[in-house]
Amino acid sequence: MASRDFLKILRLARSGDVSAQQELASVYLNGLFNTPIQPSNALIWLEKAHFSLLGQFNQEPDTLDSLITQLFAKVAQIPIAETLGSPAFNFAWDTFWKLTESTDPAIRRQSQWRLAELLLDPSKKELQSQLELFSLQKKRSAPDEGLKKNDLRSLMDLAKKYLVDLAENDTPFSIQAKELLIKLQPKNEALSSLWASWLEDRNTAALLQAAELGLTAAKLTLGLQLAQLDSSFSNGTDKEIPGSNPKISPKSNASLKKAAHWLELAAKDGDRDAWYALGEIYRRPQFSGYSATESDRCFNRAADLGHAQAQFRKGANLWRKREKISEAVKGLQASYWVWQAQQQGVSEAKELLAKILESHPDPKKNSWHELAVLADDALKHLAEYKLDDESQLMCHRIIIANQFNFSKAELLLCEVGQLQHEHCIVIDIRWELPKILPRLVQIETIQQRRILLAAGKAFASGEPDLEGNLRQRRYRFDRVGAWLEKNFIKV
Repeated sequence: MASRDFLKILRLARSGDVSAQQELASVYLNGLFNTPIQPSNALIWLEKAHFSLLGQFNQEPDTLDSLITQLFAKVAQIPIAETLGSPAFNFAWDTFWKLTESTDPAIRRQSQWRLAELLLDPSKKELQSQLELFSLQKKRSAPDEGLKKNDLRSLMDLAKKYLVDLAENDTPFSIQAKELLIKLQPKNEALSSLWASWLEDRNTAALLQAAELGLTAAKLTLGLQLAQLDSSFSNGTDKEIPGSNPKISPKSNASLKKAAHWLELAAKDGDRDAWYALGEIYRRPQFSGYSATESDRCFNRAADLGHAQAQFRKGANLWRKREKISEAVKGLQASYWVWQAQQQGVSEAKELLAKILESHPDPKKNSWHELAVLADDALKHLAEYKLDDESQLMCHRIIIANQFNFSKAELLLCEVGQLQHEHCIVIDIRWELPKILPRLVQIETIQQRRILLAAGKAFASGEPDLEGNLRQRRYRFDRVGAWLEKNFIKV
């Protein structure tokens, strides 16, 4: 059921309120109020807001221009590829091309990237076919606008220029732009034969030539060869980088400098193994550029790109320094990265994660199990027993407390809407009981995730102060517990 706030925004938007129309677009774009993310609906309401602004003749021109500029900034956030076929797509298409010339660098780059991705990404062939039909229709309906504006081939050439610019400059879309440019490269028979020569004959001259021609895998392999790094470092798995020499220590600063050069080139292409290898090199005492800070930066970049061993290293480092790091709940950042590494099969991660996060996967062994079973039955029979909202929320609290083995104080005081993180829950009741330290408990079962989701929806739709203070919650807990035992105990 839609929340009151959402219905209020919807009512105002339908009445023509520009602010409400833009706010409703944000709701659909970000999935607020438990609303499914719907970029097409967001776009429709932004178009309505645009028409509403154009109809406000009483506005000063400068004020109106400012309001339209703010609205266009919100349009730039729309993933345009997901709105093709929407009634408002024509509005988005024209607006995005205008925004590619915006004076705001962030909006300009975001618009350029979204258009380039839609027009050029080989994985979006079906969308591009639809776009071609759309372009033909625009040309027929507006022949006086000129060929270039609606000519898809010209627009694709322009998008390619945007893509190259994004890749060559330091922008939030640089890595994605480089990856897309690599996808768009034509198959080069010479490059393929050079790489095949290296793989089959270990021809180092062919490897060097392939690296100079820009093949990322060749740059990485050449860097590893020069550094003589252990091949088993690749993403924390046993997968071997082609031609790397296992378990040989680097012998000279000169070879490490050359290795760092090639690895930096591969790293700029977004290769996570290259970033990890650079982290190793910057830690070598033989390397004249030795820097623990730069090494950590490289390891962190590899972790961000999904390198399992880098993620474990980052998590372990954060765990060691947890007392020096300023964070609301100590160990939360560390647990996230160690958990990511564990998901990729790093064996050491499981042991460290057990030190950081508590584990309570079996509700039958946890506190509150019997009462939680009754509370679950009660929520399944809402229509029959007509539980009030406060009692329903208490039932959800009891069920969560059983799943994660809460104390009574944690059951009554935890902020249910703030419990869940991607990999764990954070139980923090210091706002009421400052001496009780926060706890981190791993989310390990599908049932735990479902229960957290159901409780989150129930609490999000309730009034903020519905549950009252601690004394009121204690009283309600005793009352609900007695009612459950009276009505739901099975003979």
